[in-house]
Amino acid sequence: MRASMFLGLVVSAAAAMSGLHAAAAETVLIRNATVHTMTARGVLEQSDVLISDGRIVAVGRGLEAPADAEIIDATGRTVTPGLFGGLTHLGVEEIGIEPTAADHTLRLGTMRPEFDIAPAFNPDATAVGVSRLGGITFAAVAPSAPAGWGGGGTIIAGQGAIARLDGRLVPERRALFVDLGGDASMLSGGSRAAQFMLLKQAFAEARTPERLLPADQTVLTPAGRQTLRTYLREGGLFVFDVDRASDIRQVLALAREEKLRVAIAGGAEAWRVARELADAKVAVILDPLLNLPMDFDAVGATMENAARLHRAGVRIVFSLTGREAHNVRKVRQAAGNAVAHGLPHEAALAALTRNPAELFGLGDVMGTLEPGRAADLVLWSGDPLEVTTVAERVYIAGRAQPMRSRQTELRDRYFERLRAGQAR
Repeated sequence: MRASMFLGLVVSAAAAMSGLHAAAAETVLIRNATVHTMTARGVLEQSDVLISDGRIVAVGRGLEAPADAEIIDATGRTVTPGLFGGLTHLGVEEIGIEPTAADHTLRLGTMRPEFDIAPAFNPDATAVGVSRLGGITFAAVAPSAPAGWGGGGTIIAGQGAIARLDGRLVPERRALFVDLGGDASMLSGGSRAAQFMLLKQAFAEARTPERLLPADQTVLTPAGRQTLRTYLREGGLFVFDVDRASDIRQVLALAREEKLRVAIAGGAEAWRVARELADAKVAVILDPLLNLPMDFDAVGATMENAARLHRAGVRIVFSLTGREAHNVRKVRQAAGNAVAHGLPHEAALAALTRNPAELFGLGDVMGTLEPGRAADLVLWSGDPLEVTTVAERVYIAGRAQPMRSRQTELRDRYFERLRAGQAR
């Protein structure tokens, strides 16, 4: 499809969607559902969920419905917390062939940890509604280091944020993303050894800027030193994108030395260092579908990665390898594959709900179904890890989300034209 044709469809669909807004927060009682609380209460059969004023009020059997409540009979259906879409370009990308709508990569030749993609986030991006229809209620909008040999950039990709798919960013939750390993060697002079050299220099500049002399060759700007110093002092989250087991060990050593709070993204060979990850309490954000190695950093890739890490006590979070915005909703299908390869069902759901919420500092807000949490939840037609299951209702902060998107608007538009043509 030509880019001009695609953009025409986008503009038409955006006009059709412009009047859509989430309904006001309301009082809703969902009755007789299979409720996956993602707490110590586990799975509650034939139970109710009461939400009001944007929060979960109660979860249990035989709940009384307030006079103004909408009552939904969910017999035979499932309720879960809203799902996590993984590390994505959601809201900072439309499609890969249109670079003017891709704001996730900084192509400057110096380290710029101060680069924050939040100002580029577009809550009306076409993939947001599509992802929400798939039961995704929050995601990490993450920057990416430049790919390929050339094009500028460094191993510090920049800062990302958590987005709730009603269009809001969570401004106080930031993470700094760092790309390491073989695919980032071109960003560090051609050697992965230089990656750790550059990081240590950057940390030294941030911690003790007063030691810098005018003639020193620095890797950070003054603003970059301030940003990095804030992460170091306040225990901000560093997400290292790395696959090879030996590189993961180097990250763990760096974290101990610099007292960093870290998570591993990718982690194709993480199962090989599962015990070390568990001991260090470092989470792994992984793609359950990664099996065949795409390079020498992932020779040990296996679809049992998630199951092995879980058995070792490592907290796992699911995210697809590609961060393309249009694929976000497919992460639950990948979770189903992890279950097929040995991961317990509830552990797979936790990797899509509670675990990412806790990792990004939102465990007291979302990720579980319990009183006081934000009413971010999904009513499913069946098991959410089954491909044929669909999200029937999606609530974010207690507001029923419009179950329409650019795709459904275009479908209905052309169905109407087709029917009109057949009627003539």
